[in-house]
Amino acid sequence: MTAVLRRWAAALVMLGVSAGASSAAGPPNGTWQVVLAAGDRSEPVFDNATRALAEFFQQRGVPPDNIHRFTANPQQLGATVGRSLKRVLLGHIAGLPVQPGDRCLVFMTSHGEHGAGLYLAAAQEMLRPEELARALDAACGRVPTVVIVSACYSGDFAAGKMARPNRIVMTAARADRPSFGCQADRTYTFFDECLLAALPASPTWRAVFDQAATCVRGLEMQLGATPSEPQAYFGAAVRNLPTGFPVPRTGDAVATPPVNPAGAYPRSAGLAR
Repeated sequence: MTAVLRRWAAALVMLGVSAGASSAAGPPNGTWQVVLAAGDRSEPVFDNATRALAEFFQQRGVPPDNIHRFTANPQQLGATVGRSLKRVLLGHIAGLPVQPGDRCLVFMTSHGEHGAGLYLAAAQEMLRPEELARALDAACGRVPTVVIVSACYSGDFAAGKMARPNRIVMTAARADRPSFGCQADRTYTFFDECLLAALPASPTWRAVFDQAATCVRGLEMQLGATPSEPQAYFGAAVRNLPTGFPVPRTGDAVATPPVNPAGAYPRSAGLAR
């Protein structure tokens, strides 16, 4: 066996997740460690998304103590909501109390800058992919991990040092494209709205991404905007990772995020992020 094959085999054994695992497989023992960060306070869409995701995970059985929210808006700070400073976020991710059988999920939504990363308004900082990768390696390097970065030009987060066998990364746009839906009269950005709609009924994270990307394309076609082309990376050990949430049966009520009436998206709705 070559050195490369030995490394891949060791990674699969370490994770305890088969590279060819069926999408119908049940979730492993343990639970999710969830970090949800709104990086900007200029519009309510960012905090709206992290709040909605926190509610979703609680409804699906994730203990409240395992859901860690961060905000750039001082009015949103509280006992369970921290400040979206780079050192705070990275330190918290690196120190997550991950146990065998757990999974990690990090969701960040904000503005993005071409080639510079994700904007954190609280201290006017940029969070770069390699910085996030180091923090994830510290706590989540041995468990299945899902990272979702929702921002313009966020495709860089789905490559380079962020690419690991145990990691799924989804981004709202290509590295050279903006994403849309960031303004005060919307509840969520395009990508975040589509993500929230996809989560309740998707059995795997690949299905979540495929449904969200299709939804984004539809909204952008209505707008007549250049496609943002959401990106994804699926590590070999988690390529078919189940979401681990109960999938509603036919006829069950499924909560979906609010959208503009009749699917109408005025030109103002497409402001890039």
